[in-house]
Amino acid sequence: MTPELLAALERAKAAKRPVALLTRLTDGAQHLWPDEVVPAPLADAAERALREDAAANVTLEGEAWFVHPHNPPLRIIVIGAVHIAQALVPMAQAAGYAVTVVDPRRAWATAERFPGITLIHEWTDDAVAALAPDSRSAVVTLTHDPKLDDPGLDAALKSDCFYIGALGSRRTHAKRVARLQEMGHSAEAIARIHAPVGLNIEAVTAPEIALSILAEVVATRRGAALARRPALAA
Repeated sequence: MTPELLAALERAKAAKRPVALLTRLTDGAQHLWPDEVVPAPLADAAERALREDAAANVTLEGEAWFVHPHNPPLRIIVIGAVHIAQALVPMAQAAGYAVTVVDPRRAWATAERFPGITLIHEWTDDAVAALAPDSRSAVVTLTHDPKLDDPGLDAALKSDCFYIGALGSRRTHAKRVARLQEMGHSAEAIARIHAPVGLNIEAVTAPEIALSILAEVVATRRGAALARRPALAA
């Protein structure tokens, strides 16, 4: 690898930007996609490797290539150190997500309730903005308190995160939409929010709701079209 290519790869990692390193096995020639223009079949292989988080050997037009994806880590930012969060956090970790719990209420966001988890006690908009969600990040609000959820959603909507979910009934969400519009967000932007949060598995308990949320996060990331949860009680 040339010093210039290594520097470009390190810059992409620092910026949390997905890139794929393409190596031609016959002579060691290397390219960084999408920073460099490459033939369409090779670009397709790079895009697939990034999407699937899996390196691959491919042969294109008689040439063997090794495609190595360099993705930012998968993250879930959970707003609200509530019972659903306690169930969601270990599930998300098992699925390969780094988890951060944001809640200014120190009595809720404790190491005893969330052992080994990064806890942030700042106000939710400041915390989410500082965490800088990227295209590999999901943001889930669970407090059911507009004073905490709305600022976090405001910051999430200004980011490139691939998933935004908010706990609450359809009636609750309608009021939330009005508040977010008053904050300057368009209907198109607000439509990014999955609300009621989670897939439709008729979840009742906190672990079941957590499961439905994680399933929807994964489905969204993978591009699956699955049913949504019915409205929760207000």
